[in-house]
Amino acid sequence: MYALPAAPPPAPRRQLFVGTALACAAGTTFFGGLIALFVRFRQEALSVTDGEWKPATVKVPEVPTNVMLIAFLFIGIFAQWAVYAARRQHKGGTALALGLVALIGIAVLNSQAFIYRQMGLGLGDGTYQTMFYAVTGAFVALLIVGLVFTVVSAFRYLGGRTSEREIISAHAMYWYFLSAMYVVLWFVVYVTK
Repeated sequence: MYALPAAPPPAPRRQLFVGTALACAAGTTFFGGLIALFVRFRQEALSVTDGEWKPATVKVPEVPTNVMLIAFLFIGIFAQWAVYAARRQHKGGTALALGLVALIGIAVLNSQAFIYRQMGLGLGDGTYQTMFYAVTGAFVALLIVGLVFTVVSAFRYLGGRTSEREIISAHAMYWYFLSAMYVVLWFVVYVTK
C-alpha cells in the first residue's frame, strides 16, 4: 500500500503582529479624532476672537519639540536595527538596539515633561489648555505604552525566546506608529499653534 506524503507544516501564526497592527489602527483613529477636535476648536476660537486661540503669555518652547521630532527618526532606525539583528540571531545587537529605543523614548518623555513645565498651563484655564493637555497627554500615554512594549520585548527575546522574532517586528511597527503620530502632533499643536 502506498502512503501519502506528509502534509506541509502549518503557516506561522502572527497574532501579536496582527494585534499590534489593529491597535495601531485604533490608536490612529483615536489620535486623529483628538487632532480634529483641536483644529475645530482652534478654528472656532479664531473666528470668534479675531486671532486669539493660544493665550498671548504662553510660549511654546520650540527646541525640545524639534529635538523630539529628530529623536523619533533615530527611534525608527534603532527599532529596525533590532528587527535586523533578531533575524540574524544576534542577541547583542538586538539588546543594544532595544536599549537605545528605550533610552531615546525616555528622553522624549523627559522633553515632553520639560515642555509642560516651561509652558506652565493650568488644566482648566481655557479651551486651548484643555485641548493641549488632551492631545499631548494622550500621546504621552501612548509613549509610555511603547516604553513598556520595549521592556517586554527585550525580556522575552533576550530571555531565551529567540525563535519568536515576531515581537520585535511588532515592537518596531508600534514605534513607527508613534513616530507618525508625533509628526502630526508636532505640526498641528507645536508649529501652527
